[in-house]
Amino acid sequence: MPHGQRGGGPLGFAASKGDCPLLKRFVSLLSGLSLGLVSTGAFAHIGTNGPVFAGKTVKVVFTVGHGCEGADTLSLAMQVPAGVTGVRPIPGGFGKASVVKDAMGNVTSVTWSRPETDLGASDDNAYEVALRVRIPDAPFTTLYFPTVQTCKSAAGVVSTASWVGTGGGDHQHGVDAGVAPAAPEPAPAVQVLPARMPGWNKYTLTQHVHDLPVFFSDAQIVWSGSAAWSPNPDIQALVPSEPNTTALTELHPGAVIWVRY
Repeated sequence: MPHGQRGGGPLGFAASKGDCPLLKRFVSLLSGLSLGLVSTGAFAHIGTNGPVFAGKTVKVVFTVGHGCEGADTLSLAMQVPAGVTGVRPIPGGFGKASVVKDAMGNVTSVTWSRPETDLGASDDNAYEVALRVRIPDAPFTTLYFPTVQTCKSAAGVVSTASWVGTGGGDHQHGVDAGVAPAAPEPAPAVQVLPARMPGWNKYTLTQHVHDLPVFFSDAQIVWSGSAAWSPNPDIQALVPSEPNTTALTELHPGAVIWVRY
């Protein structure tokens, strides 16, 4: 369990772990609490089974929830984000995969295509495709896989849906305010989490984090200096009642945080 002066660890553990009323109430609440990883990519039209852990080789599954304008899905053309290596499509029920590589042999895009004879008369099915990939060692980042979905109706009409938006609600530092154009449909994405151990974990951030639930939905509590945040509303409700403690709302590069899992 971390310890140190106030600001060096969660609410000044060094003084006495028993002296902090919030810690007492927080530990009591956590005694029966079980939190699991939540897929934050599942809400896009092409969802994922993320999040994933930095520096690990994982299977990423992409779920195609529907076709285009009532037509069945014929193919998917997906870009692989920079830094993702060791890419290998995993054979499944959606047709054959082909890959494009750069001069270094890294896969930069994958296309899955179905025989037209397999197409349904209408948009009745959902599909899954999967990749085995090595995730870069870049915790607290989001990896986007921009994808173009091609469909074909029973009448032979071809249509497409572009899932290529990579804004993700990121904080735009230094960008002038103004009327933004209509955002493209969101690309399938996975959030990259840091390695962790059960209990307290200390991290120094190199990225901005402005949406805490995206990266800490399975944490019990997050501390930065004298500020705290928890996905559990009962625990979060205790934060303002603790003297010299504020609600944590965002994190910036260089911030040192303690996270309990």
